[in-house]
Amino acid sequence: MDYDVVVAGAGPVGLMLACELRLAGVDVLVVERLTEPDLTIKAGSITLPTAEALYRRGFLPTLQEHQQRMLEQFARPAGAAPMKRPPIAGHFGGILIGAEKVDFADPEFRDAGPAAGIFLVPQQTVEQVLAERAAELGVDVRRGVELTGFSATDDGVRVMLGDDEVSAGWLVGSDGGRSIVRKLAGFDFVGTDPEITGHQAMVELEGAEGLTLGWNSTDTGIYAYGPIPGRILTVEFDGPPIDRDAPITAAELQASLRNVTGAEVTVTKVITATRFTDNARQATTYRKGRVLLAGDAAHVHSPFGGQGLNLGIGDAINLGWKLAATINGWAPDGLLDTYTAERHPIGEWVLDWTRAQITIMRTDRHARALRQVIGDLLVTADGSTYLAKKLSGVWQRYDFGSDHDLVGTSAPDLELADGTRLGEHLHDGKAVLLNLTDSTHLRDVAAPWSDRLQVVNAKPVSPGTPAALLLRPDGHIAWCTDNDDLDGMTAALETWLGRPA
Repeated sequence: MDYDVVVAGAGPVGLMLACELRLAGVDVLVVERLTEPDLTIKAGSITLPTAEALYRRGFLPTLQEHQQRMLEQFARPAGAAPMKRPPIAGHFGGILIGAEKVDFADPEFRDAGPAAGIFLVPQQTVEQVLAERAAELGVDVRRGVELTGFSATDDGVRVMLGDDEVSAGWLVGSDGGRSIVRKLAGFDFVGTDPEITGHQAMVELEGAEGLTLGWNSTDTGIYAYGPIPGRILTVEFDGPPIDRDAPITAAELQASLRNVTGAEVTVTKVITATRFTDNARQATTYRKGRVLLAGDAAHVHSPFGGQGLNLGIGDAINLGWKLAATINGWAPDGLLDTYTAERHPIGEWVLDWTRAQITIMRTDRHARALRQVIGDLLVTADGSTYLAKKLSGVWQRYDFGSDHDLVGTSAPDLELADGTRLGEHLHDGKAVLLNLTDSTHLRDVAAPWSDRLQVVNAKPVSPGTPAALLLRPDGHIAWCTDNDDLDGMTAALETWLGRPA
């Protein structure tokens, strides 16, 4: 084989997956039809699972720096100091959730350590830092190269790249909502048809005093203005765009903005702009033999809440170590099939979450009546906390068939007596066994898996922690004990890390 894996698409999802594979020593080629990164305005924030994934791979200082730059751009009174955290915890269908109403002491807001403070990171920044890391790891990224076809067998895939051809063990399509990999492989892609045309842009305009900061509902649609000066978003319920690929002009944005806001604004310059719609579809499986899907290639939906970027990063962090284990020969039977089993339900939830927001954005009386009910709920602490938990992604967990309430969840970022935190021990992409009682028996049981498992012996700073935790490479807890009983530990090791070498 020329490569172990070919990844189609060098967006954040493809690059995250490539970095995960290289951490495990897998030879990977990333191909991207665009010659330069796409700087079009996209998602402006990340959820907690994405922040945790990036933090666990060592990106925390870089993300903190970029977030501070974003906060400094927020509109604020003259002379006011840059804010440390926006007063808004998010929105649902354009209804803002005030951070002051959210009960962040709710038990479901787990101890995520410094990752909990990372949220305001735009998609372009995520792509930039991942591209830099991919280069550091030696990932072969080829831009201006388009995948034009492939043939897959039980033993591998031959991938056509224009006039060239490469052979690989696996092919992953992370090539967007109109994925050529998905189409050529024949994945079923089912869901609901679009009904909106949306625009998001950074512009220079005249007459901005006629616009209201934040999200606003009008008789003709929804619009958002700010929080960064010049950022606009409109939603009109007149069907999907006629031509998604046509250049977006100042006249088009101006017409949409005037229609939705009723203000006589004039767009004088377009800095960056995009169209979107609410087509909501999902592949029925994320794997067909040697071909897999991740990110928008596996699921598409409206962009509200920035769920697409985050859902895709979750796919990559889940798939990467499993595909690497399969290639490196130690994966237990069926490990790769757990990728679809674990990620498909979360993708399905996100599609319905975005459909619900479209419903309360509609301009008919029934939708507006429902919008009022939701708005009333969101001025309560319970309502705001419920929506904030859903938006943040803290609810996400996998069902590993255990009765322990921590198993299947993303691990808390425990502070350890040696001055480290748990997340810092996941930088190399290996599984981690956290031995909090310095049990020699635990170390002996885990020793045969030392080639794919790091044992961390450390005391916790805070009391009330479990005695030991087994973390998969993606940071989800595979096994946990609250005492010296190691029952089930060997079974968990074999389930996720295979037979010992």
